[in-house]
Amino acid sequence: MGVDHVMLRPVAEDDLPVLERFLWDPEAAGSFEWHGWKDPGLWRRRWAENGLLGDDAGQLLVVCGDDRLGFVAWRKVVTSQLSFCWQIGIALVPEARGRGYGTEAQRLVVRYLFAHTQAARIEAGTEVTNIAEQRALEKAGFTREGVLRSYGFRDGQWRDAVLYSVLRDDVLPERDPA
Repeated sequence: MGVDHVMLRPVAEDDLPVLERFLWDPEAAGSFEWHGWKDPGLWRRRWAENGLLGDDAGQLLVVCGDDRLGFVAWRKVVTSQLSFCWQIGIALVPEARGRGYGTEAQRLVVRYLFAHTQAARIEAGTEVTNIAEQRALEKAGFTREGVLRSYGFRDGQWRDAVLYSVLRDDVLPERDPA
């Protein structure tokens, strides 16, 4: 199946092993997202609490047909006393990377968040050396805003990040098929 068959859906209990893989398998997490061993019960506790869909954060599974490709996530970032934006992230299993699935999943989560929340801005960041993710974000409609120096700590050193954003006005509405 192609990229046009990528969908997002709520995480079911039998999907949790896919998410847990990112906690215990450095190859699954990838070189830019492996931050050491994590609590193996993290996802199960969060899923039992709210199905991984809360008011301030959420996760949806990325699927293509019956294949579970990974997940997209978002969290609320307060930007002023009366406003917020969403910060999104994505994790795909190694066998799904480099095929356009991440770009499409990020397009879909942007459309989802703009359709179901009042946020005017969605942002995403990645390390400056993660060229593949930068390309995926740009193809998904994000605009590069700048470099954040020493923004994230990974593998024993501080690393610079690139910040991207997409605004509600940047996203064209989906065409009505009728």
